[in-house]
Amino acid sequence: MDRAPESHAGWTFLTNHSRVLAAIADDRTTRVRDIAARCRLTERAVQKIIADLEGGGYLTHVREGRSNVYSVATGKRLRHPADAPATVAELLSILIHHESTYATASSAPTASSAEGHEAP
Repeated sequence: MDRAPESHAGWTFLTNHSRVLAAIADDRTTRVRDIAARCRLTERAVQKIIADLEGGGYLTHVREGRSNVYSVATGKRLRHPADAPATVAELLSILIHHESTYATASSAPTASSAEGHEAP
């Protein structure tokens, strides 16, 4: 990473844990360095989050050569009691929809290209 992650004061709607999990779900062979850049976190923070996710049973990995290949437990329920009926797969589907809509909107020069997108 070329520069330090931007700092952010205050609260956000998504946790760093959900951002890291979404990055891994998007690319199961992604590197900690790439996750850190994508999520605007330090590599050390990403390593801690991955350890938390593995400890909670939301993520596993196997070593293949010098790389890790991750597996997300998509059927596992979310941790907070208020979110209990929802699964990791449901959370990821929302985040993936958001990212694909954002990528389409930011790559198109006009607003008309986003008209075909509807909420699930």
